[in-house]
Amino acid sequence: MARSLLRPRVARMSDKAHGDGGSIPRVLIVGGGVAAVEVMLALRDLAGERVEVQVCAPRRDFVYRPFAVGEPYGASQILRFDLGRLAERSGASFDLQSISSVEADAWQAITHDGVPIPYDYLILAAGVQLLWPFPGATAFWGVADEAGIEHVLRGLREGELRRVAFALPGGCSWALPLYELALLADAELSKAGVEGAHLVVVTPEEVPLGVFGIQVGTEVGKLLAERGIEVVAGAHPVKFEQGILSIAPGDGVEADAVVSLPRLEGRRIAGIPHDRDGFIGTDEFGRVIGVERAFAIGDITNFPVKQGGIATQQADTAAETIASEVGCDVEAKPFDPILRGVLWTGEEPRYLYGELSGGHGETSSMTVRPPWPDQGGKIVGRYISPFLAEATEIASH
Repeated sequence: MARSLLRPRVARMSDKAHGDGGSIPRVLIVGGGVAAVEVMLALRDLAGERVEVQVCAPRRDFVYRPFAVGEPYGASQILRFDLGRLAERSGASFDLQSISSVEADAWQAITHDGVPIPYDYLILAAGVQLLWPFPGATAFWGVADEAGIEHVLRGLREGELRRVAFALPGGCSWALPLYELALLADAELSKAGVEGAHLVVVTPEEVPLGVFGIQVGTEVGKLLAERGIEVVAGAHPVKFEQGILSIAPGDGVEADAVVSLPRLEGRRIAGIPHDRDGFIGTDEFGRVIGVERAFAIGDITNFPVKQGGIATQQADTAAETIASEVGCDVEAKPFDPILRGVLWTGEEPRYLYGELSGGHGETSSMTVRPPWPDQGGKIVGRYISPFLAEATEIASH
């Protein structure tokens, strides 16, 4: 029987020592999303009582965002978990604090209220800011009020809208929810017996969901064609007005409404170097470039794919590195991304797989059965998937 992930674990120790006189190193995790929860759980498993873990986040709830895409269609409900209770179950402490800056030389983070929080290791998992995609679009925000999406669906059902475009903005690095919105809309129209509606996906990608690889892109393209959903590839949406979605390059796309995903920017933290879009550069072990004993994981990093499963792999790498440095018998392996995704279609889901570091083509696949252990969620993570499966009794909708 598998060991429960809800019980503390004593770390495996090696002969290495931390070298700080015997005190227990404090690991400060900034953020409360998937990456933060995964690294909190990984540290508990790999380092146990060898480290003291503190989580600081501006919100008390952990929101399981991938289920949000089904809410406008009545296909799912967003799950929310109390971060304080999750932290308690994993042996960590939780503080409802927002971090505004880091004083790396003094080994402390500063809250918006000016309160210093000391650390020995810093893990930045603060996520991204969601920005309006382009003029005229109806944005799908994921966890906010989805009245705009529901208005578009109602217009399709009632025949007020005949042509709807689903457009991916430039710079958005996780396109899968947009394809789900289009496929679920098509399924909804079929269920309601609505005929004559036309759905089109407009994307800068060369092939649909090509980030997984050529094989997946080809299969997703076939699926969309079978469902009668047009694809305009290699096109960046510019603005939507007077029934025309302007794209570059190419002629405009006629539409009665345009649904899009938000643009993303990193959350800037003073004292931490970042690029012009706010994203943090890291090495292959997740260390922030130029800042000692600081790590960044998840969407806040400059890794181009912003996806929950990728965030958990970054988190595991950072946790292994810290556990190794504090004297645990753990081998830190460099980040070697594997992309796994569940595509909701309104019918049978598709399971997508791609090895990002090994190239595209033969390393990707789309199947009707998951080629990995299925925990019932949409994010595949070593620790967070089984943990949340066991912790469903403390979830709220």
